[in-house]
Amino acid sequence: MTIDLGYAWDTLINSWPMFWYGIKLTVAFAVVGTVFGFLIGLIIGAIRGMPADPLDSPFTKFMKKFGKALTGLYIWVFRGTPMMIQACFIYYLLRPVINWGPVTAGFVIISINTGAYMAEILRSGIQSVDPGQTEAAKSLGMTNLQTMIFVIFPQAIKNTFPAIGNQLVVNLKDSCMMNAISVTELFFQSSSIAGSKMRFVEVYLDTAIIYLVLTTAATWLLNVIERKMTNKKTVALKEMSC
Repeated sequence: MTIDLGYAWDTLINSWPMFWYGIKLTVAFAVVGTVFGFLIGLIIGAIRGMPADPLDSPFTKFMKKFGKALTGLYIWVFRGTPMMIQACFIYYLLRPVINWGPVTAGFVIISINTGAYMAEILRSGIQSVDPGQTEAAKSLGMTNLQTMIFVIFPQAIKNTFPAIGNQLVVNLKDSCMMNAISVTELFFQSSSIAGSKMRFVEVYLDTAIIYLVLTTAATWLLNVIERKMTNKKTVALKEMSC
């Protein structure tokens, strides 16, 4: 079978409103899922990265162990099962209870799924921070929460920014899983166009190129942000050395 590039171009132009609608929803899923997944990951990562303190009361020690066990279960489940299965299960399980639509469900599901991955990314970032900085913060009278927010989190985020940014790129591609619950994102729209025209190869070629453009643009933007962060860190170190 040959690919008719002229037909692929004509399809892209003529069906652009449908493609554009899918692109907007795909980007929205990726951005919202990454942002809220990051916030979930901060909370879960903080709980999992919380060090044991010999001075803790028995109740505090129990709560730390319980929190780590509960968050460990959450990460195990959501990293160990496909997002498409999670989408179908959660959407149809809760639909009779809260009567939500596919798009709302999609935002929630991709955020929860991303949170499981972000939690492990941020946990490793938290543990990479020198323990001496935590001790220095406590010597200044800062509480554990203040130490985590003002000392640990900023450094952990800088250390893991490439991995956090990569999750945005992953979400751009994995948002196609939401078509399982009839969300009209890019892949759903492409399937509709391909089915109506019965030209699957050309339509999916258009779709692949669109995804490639989206992920390339996201990667370029993240690289720019990372370079600026690195430059600021270099300038700050030079000022300190002076």
